[in-house]
Amino acid sequence: MDNTRRMMLGAGGALVLAGFVGGGMALRRRAAELADTEVLTDPDSPLLGNPAGDVTVVEFFDYQCPFCKRGHEDLLALVAEDGNIRLMMRDWPVFGAPSVLAAQLVLGAASLGAYAPAHRALMATEGRLAAPQIRRALAGAGVDHIAAEDAFRRDRGRWDGLLSRSAAHAARMGLQGTPSFAIGRTPQPGDTATPQPAVYRGAMSIPALRRAVARARG
Repeated sequence: MDNTRRMMLGAGGALVLAGFVGGGMALRRRAAELADTEVLTDPDSPLLGNPAGDVTVVEFFDYQCPFCKRGHEDLLALVAEDGNIRLMMRDWPVFGAPSVLAAQLVLGAASLGAYAPAHRALMATEGRLAAPQIRRALAGAGVDHIAAEDAFRRDRGRWDGLLSRSAAHAARMGLQGTPSFAIGRTPQPGDTATPQPAVYRGAMSIPALRRAVARARG
């Protein structure tokens, strides 16, 4: 059996594929239960940039999305230049089974403490992906794809939960595709009212991202 199919089987596998195309009663119910600001604070989502940053930039992305990949290095450069941005990449694999596999393996790598190199390696790929290409890209970044798969399976409840919440947030915000962004002030303990994050649909230029971060800071 192909690795793509094997990884998608099991608890949550069907939800991953069904949820990311935006349908299903379960997805709509889950979306209705979420608060808008929760998209900025999911405790299971790996983080890049400054974990204590005053502004959180959330990108809904797919490892096969050409626009996501084209702008990623510029986004990382902006985050590094600013120094106070908390970057949360939310997997929303709308391009199909290879995208789901890529998300699962990178989340497995996160369980191994290797999220950043695994994520960056797949964002540096070109075009559509297949399982062998995904494995080669991870290996080139020094990430053992077999260990990542095993780690994903061990933490499957955590990662399937994160993937389903990402799909529910996308449905709640009415997103139509990748990339899409939610940008807002990072909620702090004791906040009584946190402004809702602004939602941006489609690719954003670096100047547009800078303006969005400035607006979030007020």
